[in-house]
Amino acid sequence: MNQSIDQDKTAIALDVRHLAIRFGTTEIFRDVTFSVPKGSSLAVIGPNGAGKTVLFRALIGSIRFEGSIRWAPGTRLGYVPQKLDIERNLPITGGDFLNAKVSVVRAQKDAVATALASVGLDKEVLKTPVGDLSGGQFQRLLVGFALIGNPNVLLLDEPAAGVDAPGQDQLSILVRDLQAEHGMTILLISHDLSVVYQYATNVLCLGRTYNCVGPPETVLTPAVLSRVYPMPIGFHVHHAS
Repeated sequence: MNQSIDQDKTAIALDVRHLAIRFGTTEIFRDVTFSVPKGSSLAVIGPNGAGKTVLFRALIGSIRFEGSIRWAPGTRLGYVPQKLDIERNLPITGGDFLNAKVSVVRAQKDAVATALASVGLDKEVLKTPVGDLSGGQFQRLLVGFALIGNPNVLLLDEPAAGVDAPGQDQLSILVRDLQAEHGMTILLISHDLSVVYQYATNVLCLGRTYNCVGPPETVLTPAVLSRVYPMPIGFHVHHAS
């Protein structure tokens, strides 16, 4: 069962201790321990099958686990899944999609407009069928959906998957701005180590037999990555001019 962090530790948004998850006799991972300061960003990386999405499902309370997950008092979660169980060809518009969330959480009437502004989408999206949106627009719509309800923690499971390069850049900037302008705590699963190196405060590496956490410059090294990934992996850091 998820617990709350003690009042004297409210500088920490999330504290995870000795987390272990198994499905039947299959162990996904064990003894994962990390904390996330408020207003920081944690990137979760690792090979396919290491349990990154499973970790997020545990953090939002949708699956059972061993160990402890402790959120700070007053935590409000927003979650953007890697895959949404919705047919893109359903006859619903972006407005229908967002207003459904408004009804569920009983948000203010201006919540949809605020969400659109936050993710940089035009009001025309409200009239556009979701199937007619580009990959980047749809991902922004999902982030806007997660923002309705005014979360202070946002979990994003590979938000740029299936999005073209310009769209990926826009999503990276969007996530960075949400953190900087709103003091939001961000947890992000990503395979783009270049983005992780540039934007993450800390990195959690999940491997099948090894995990570690720390700042990008100490975690994203050949020595550490070779222990996490089954094959050599590298990345380029693009410094701003």
